[in-house]
Formats: sequence, structure tokens, C-alpha cells
Amino acid sequence: MPLLLCILCFSGVPFYHSLECRISYLLIHPLYSTGGFGSYIFAMSDRISDQSGETREAQNIKNPGLGWMIGFLYIVSFLGLFSVVPLRKIMIIDYKLVYPSGTATAHLINSFHSPQGAKLAKRQVKTLGKFFMTSFSWGFFQWFYTGGEGCGFMSFPTMGLQAYKQRFFFDFSATYVGVGMICPYLVNLSVLLGGVISWGIMWPLIERKKGDWYSAELKPSSLRGIVGYRVFISIALILGDGLYNFLKVMSKTVAALVMQVRGMMASEATLPVSSSNHHDHQSTPEETFDDQRRSELFLKDQIPTKLAVAAYLVIAVVSVATVPRIFHQLRWYHVAASYVIAPVLAFCNAYGCGLTDWSLATTYGKLAIFTVGAWAGASEGGMIAGLAACGVMIGIVSTASDLTQDFKTGYMTLASPRSMFVSQAIGTAMGCVIAPSVFWLFYNAFPDIGMPGSEYPSPNALVYRNMAILGVQGLGSLPRHCLDLCIAFFVGAILINLARDLAGPRAAAYIPLPMAMAIPFYLGPYFGIDMCIGSLIRFTWDRMDPARAKAFAPPVASGLICGDGIWTLPQSVLALAGIKPPICMKFLSRSTNIKVDKFLRAHSSS
Repeated sequence: MPLLLCILCFSGVPFYHSLECRISYLLIHPLYSTGGFGSYIFAMSDRISDQSGETREAQNIKNPGLGWMIGFLYIVSFLGLFSVVPLRKIMIIDYKLVYPSGTATAHLINSFHSPQGAKLAKRQVKTLGKFFMTSFSWGFFQWFYTGGEGCGFMSFPTMGLQAYKQRFFFDFSATYVGVGMICPYLVNLSVLLGGVISWGIMWPLIERKKGDWYSAELKPSSLRGIVGYRVFISIALILGDGLYNFLKVMSKTVAALVMQVRGMMASEATLPVSSSNHHDHQSTPEETFDDQRRSELFLKDQIPTKLAVAAYLVIAVVSVATVPRIFHQLRWYHVAASYVIAPVLAFCNAYGCGLTDWSLATTYGKLAIFTVGAWAGASEGGMIAGLAACGVMIGIVSTASDLTQDFKTGYMTLASPRSMFVSQAIGTAMGCVIAPSVFWLFYNAFPDIGMPGSEYPSPNALVYRNMAILGVQGLGSLPRHCLDLCIAFFVGAILINLARDLAGPRAAAYIPLPMAMAIPFYLGPYFGIDMCIGSLIRFTWDRMDPARAKAFAPPVASGLICGDGIWTLPQSVLALAGIKPPICMKFLSRSTNIKVDKFLRAHSSS
């Protein structure tokens, strides 16, 4: 986002701090991640249902459709905007929450308006452009060799054919190399470690039990076979990590709230509420002149609390009536119960995000999958009901914390709260159309999207689908000994997190992250290898020239990621137009190649 702002800043138009802040809300709205296109929405489709090995039932299938996706996102996303507006003064001014990401963005925006910052930003944009074109060109070049299944550089067995079968290979992905340059070393190494433990050790050992632990006649995609171990053990790691961090953040949130309230009671103050009168705020001796100026401007141009509450109630009523029409498995009282609980969870998440910079929106969504799915029941389409409730909860809770984070950025850059809210609303409206439209383009352009081994495997969608199955069917759907392994990894994730917190910052830097380890348990270690190559590049650069690495590694990585990502748009257009790559580059063993040559010679002679 800051690099995108750099491009705008030097396009010849005079931008100011607050204007950049508002533009960032218009351009960078997180519906691409919270919209569920790679998780709960895609998990409803028949493509993901078939992978889970369950019997296809109409009541448990909801294929993506552009119309209902746009309508659903409009309803749930705008509710989140209004849910925390009355509490913005409490979060930003009275509690003085840090919101690290929002504060860092504000400092970066402010730095653009210093002579040194402007000069550096120009050089960063130039560097980003170079690597953007390099990555885009590389993606275009690779496309020519992908004329069939398993073809191209992304199927290059760089570590040998046997290792390739266990998904140990480098797939020449500029995106993952760029991600590896940005992510901390610990994250990348944790991903690789998870891949080694699962695909290098566990799955080969469990596959030897085929016919004993699970039937040898099952389809390869059946959840009662090896896929069940891959999916549910990864879910156990994710849930263990999520539960630990949920309890950790909630305990900090409750403790901080208690201290704040006690402090206010001791000073004979009342609980601060958002007011339309900006003279309500009294400066304290500890406040600097800049803080006083920020507080004055932040309280000057308010969004009326009554308007926010009324808007929330109106949208909630409309949503209670319309969401069950989109998802007939979800009853009106399921939606109403979610909207009663959502503001409390939105406040907790926004407060916790201000303390720790950690959003637990997906954790709240997973809780909704289990509770609403079990509430609806298997006979009433509980899978779709749980996934839809997950979307409702994530949409509200995530948008609320993002808006509060943006309020902090605006507070630091002297931007008007009302204009920020309007910008966020416009950005949300744009995101509700653009994000599902892009997903719809990909969904129709790539028939294998979401399939294991494809260019876009979407492992999270299968994880969410199987969470819904678990919530409805219970533990009886697990293969033999899978529950024991799940419990062990669930407890292990909690213990690893506990060890990280007790060990201290220096020792924790060498203890892996369970959440990062869980991702390759289903997907495979190949992208972890890509990310570690990115880490190696960053590590070498840091050692050779730390100053330049700090300044230019993010734009280099962003260029690699964006170029590869933008190439997928013309690739989608080519696929929709029926234009296929002309060459298939595939790798075979020597013995297989001899058989293929014999077959081709026999076929050509006949």
C-alpha cells in the first residue's frame, strides 16, 4: 500500500498527508482476503465438496454466483463499518491504543513529505517498476510451456522425481520468492519445517498403513483416507494456535479494560463515549501540542453516534430478511443471533488489535462454523449454514478492526474522521464489486482452480469445508487414529506457543510458529522452498548492504509479487478466449521415457 501511494505521490499531482490517507482506504480494502473467495465462499462449491470425499447433496452445495456474492458482501461489510463508529473516541483518544500497523502507515505517509523521504520514495518506485516488469515477463514466458496437466516450470522436479512426488521441488514462482523476502525468517523456516515433518516423514509412514488404518479401496480424495490425516491434523494445528492466541489476546484485552475503567473511576471520570461536540475532550498535561492538535481535529468532524446506531439496526433488519434468501439453509434467527453478538466481538477484536496488532476475525468465523453448523444440523444443510455464518461474522468483525486501524492512521496524519469514514465506505462499496468480479473471472477461466496440484489450489477452502463437516457430523467422520494425532498436534500447538511466550524474545526467535507449520501439511512444502529462497536472497543482501536492503527489499519483493499477480489477468483472458499454450514441457523418468518413445514409434509407424 505505501508503495502504491508513492506512485500516486509522484504522478504530478500535489498530494497531502490526509489525502493520501483517504486514498489508501479507497484503494486498499481487505475484501480480497475477508471476502471468503479462498475460504468460506469457495468452500461451499461442488469443486471443494468433491475433494472432501462426501456424497454430493444439493442442500450442502452453493456454487459461486456473481450476483449473490456481491449482495452478500454489501450486507455484511457495511455492518462492520457502523459497529465500532460510536467507540472510536474510546479506542483512539481515551485508551490511546497503539494500533502498530496503522501507526506505522501514518509515519510512512508523513515521511513522504520530508525531502529525504520524497527522494527515497522515487527510487523505490523505480525499483518496483523494474522488478514488476521482470516478474510479469517471466510469467508470460512460463505460460508458453504449460500446454497440459503437469507441464511447465511449476512442475520442474528440481530435487528429483521421488522428491517431486512428495511435493519437494522449486516451482520458479516469483510470487512466493517475493513473499519470502518480506516475511520474517522464522515464518519461512516454520513453513519449510512443517512440510518436512508432514510430507517428508508423517505421510509416507501413514501411507504404509494403507489397508490397516484406512481402506485401500477409497478414492484418493476421500477424507477417510490419507487426505483425512492431512486435512484434520492441519486443522488441529490451526485451531490450537488460534485458541491460544484468542485466549491470550482476550486476557490482555480484559485486563487492559479493567485497568482503564479503574483509572477512570479513580479520577471520577465517566466512561468516554463518542460525542458530536468536539469540546468534550480536555487535554492533559502529558499531551504534547501535536497530540492536542490531533485530538482537536479528530473530534471536530464527527459521525453522529445516533446515525451510526440507526444505520446498523436498519442494515441488520434488512440482512435478517435477505441473507436467508441467499442461503436458505440459514434461518433468520441464526442471522439475528449473529448480529446481536457481533458488536461485542467487533469491539473485542478492535481493542485486541490495538494492543497486539493481531486480528482474530478468522477465529471468530471458525467458531461460527461450529456453533451455527451444529445448531442447524446435518439434515437442514448445516454445512452451508455454518459457512455462511462464518462469512457474516468475519465480514463484521474484520471490517470493524480495519476501520479502527484506519482511524488511527487518520488521527496521526490529521485526516478528518468523517472523510475517512466516507472513503472507507466508498472503498468497501468498490471492493464488494471488484473482488467478487475478479474471483468470478478466475473461477470461469481456470476449470481446475481449487484442485490440488493446480496453479491455484486454494487449500483454505478445503480446510473450511472440513471444519463445517466436523461441526455437523462430529468426530465420527475421522479415519482411524486421526483423532489421536489431532489431539496431539492441537496440544502441541498450544505448548509451542506457551514455550514461545515463556522463553523470551531472543529464544522465541528460534521456536517455530504452529500456524505457519500447519499450512504445508495439506498443500505441500514446495512453496515453503520458494519462500526460503526469498529469505536466502534477503539474508545475503542484509549481510552485504544492510542499508540498501532495508530500503529496497520491500519494493523488489512487491514488484515480484505484483508482476506475477497482474500476469494472471491476461492469462485469464487468454483462457476465456480459448487460446491455449502451444508447448507442454514435462519431465519423465528414464524408464517411462523409453516406454513413451516405443509407444510413439509404434503409433507413427502404423
